[in-house]
Amino acid sequence: MSIREIMEGKKEWRAHVSRIKALPKDYQIVYKEIQKYLFKVGPVDLNEGIGLLSEILSFFEEGVAAGKGVLEVTGKDVAAFCDELIEDSKTYADLYQESVHEKIIKDKK
Repeated sequence: MSIREIMEGKKEWRAHVSRIKALPKDYQIVYKEIQKYLFKVGPVDLNEGIGLLSEILSFFEEGVAAGKGVLEVTGKDVAAFCDELIEDSKTYADLYQESVHEKIIKDKK
């Protein structure tokens, strides 16, 4: 990764954070919890930019514009909302399970 790419990434992240700060407080709280959740269990490709996070943010901005509360947008079970977002994505848990499976197969040989 070049210096230019790093600088562009930081610029993009700062703009993203500014958009988060423009949300109502309840949306900010839920967004930050979703972000933490996704960073812990989320998709492997989450680290390849802010694509999914940006999509969630846009979805939240639409909810705000429509005058909806954050739980009207996500549903009451925010973790289930997150799980639905990443259900078809490879997660770190998947990678770990695959590595354990491979180790077991290797050890049996």
